[in-house]
Amino acid sequence: MAAQRFQHIGCSCCGAVSRRAVLGGFGALAAAAAVPALAQAPARTLIDTHHHYYPPAYLSTFVEWENARKLPHLPAHMNWSRDKAVEEMDRNGIRTSLLSIASTPGVWFDGGAADVGRIVRACADFGGEMVRDFPGRFGLFAPLSMVDTDATLKEIEYALDTLKADGIGLQSSYGPKWLGDATFKPVLDELNRRKAVVYVHPVAGACCSNLAVGANPAALEVPFDTTRTITSLLLSGSLVRTRDVRWLFSHAGGALPTLAGRIDAFYANSPRRPEFAPDGIENELRRLYYDTANAVFPPAMASLLALVPASQITFGTDYPYFQLDQSKALRQMKLPEADLRAIESGNAIGLIPRLKA
Repeated sequence: MAAQRFQHIGCSCCGAVSRRAVLGGFGALAAAAAVPALAQAPARTLIDTHHHYYPPAYLSTFVEWENARKLPHLPAHMNWSRDKAVEEMDRNGIRTSLLSIASTPGVWFDGGAADVGRIVRACADFGGEMVRDFPGRFGLFAPLSMVDTDATLKEIEYALDTLKADGIGLQSSYGPKWLGDATFKPVLDELNRRKAVVYVHPVAGACCSNLAVGANPAALEVPFDTTRTITSLLLSGSLVRTRDVRWLFSHAGGALPTLAGRIDAFYANSPRRPEFAPDGIENELRRLYYDTANAVFPPAMASLLALVPASQITFGTDYPYFQLDQSKALRQMKLPEADLRAIESGNAIGLIPRLKA
C-alpha cells in the first residue's frame, strides 16, 4: 500500500507535486527509518527446485519433434537463455535454482537408445557447465536415458561422480512404463545405494495423452502422471526398497493429495500391504517430498499440507512455463513463519546441504 501511495505523489494531470504529498512522503520514510532493525523482517532466501533449462542439442530435437506433430513452439522454451534465466531469478529474489529437463516428451523423443543417450549426455554436460559458469546460482538434477540398464548405470556414475550433480532427474514415465516397473529396479537400487536425491518431473503418459479432448495434455495428464508413478512406486514396493532415496515430486504431487484416501481405501487391507507399506500407506506418502510449482493455490496447498508436514515441501516455479514470482502467493497463505522459511529454502538445503553456502 505504501508503494501505491508514493506512485501517486506526482499529479498526472499537471506534473506538479503538492507540498502536503511531499511532506507526507518524507514523514513515511522517516517513520520507516525509525523502526528498530530487529523489528524488520530478515532477508529471505528462495531456492527454486523446479527450474527448466534447454541445452541447444535438446532444444533442436524438441523443435523437430514439435514440427513433426504440427505442435506450436512455445515462446517459453524458444526464447530461453542462460542469462535471461539469471536475470529473472534476480528480479524475483531467487538465489539458487535446481536445473531439470522439461515436460513431454522428456528425453525420449522418437530415437533409439543411442539417440537418447546422446541427448542425455548433452543435457548433463550443459547443466554442469551452467553450474560452473554461474557459481552459487544453479544446481543440477541430471537426466537419465532409462532405455538400457547398463548404459543408464554408467550415466548415474558420470552424473554423480564426474559432474558432481546434486541429484538425478527422472520422468514420471518412459513409454508405457512408470517408475515402479520391474524394468527400472536395477537403476532405482543403484540410486538407493548412493542415497541420491531423485527429482521426478511428469510427462503426458503414453497411455492417456489423447484422452484430454479439447484440453492441453499438460493441463490434466501431466499432474495425473505424477499420481500414477507415485502409486506404481508404492504398490510395487519400490518406496520401501529405496528407503535411502530422497524422492521429490512436482506440482504438489499432482492429484495424489486428493486421491491418497482413495488409494488407502483400496489397498489398506490388501494381504500384500505389509510388504509395500509396513507402516501404512499414508506414512509412505508422508515420507516423500513435493514442490509447490504452479500449485500455490489455497485448495492445492491445503490438500498437500493435510497429507504431509511442511518439512516435506520445497519451493518450485516450473520456469519458464510459469512466472518466478509464486513466492508472493505462498506468503499470502498465512503459514507459520518457520514453515514458510522451510518451504522457501530450508527443506531444499536439508536435501542438498551444499546449497546452504
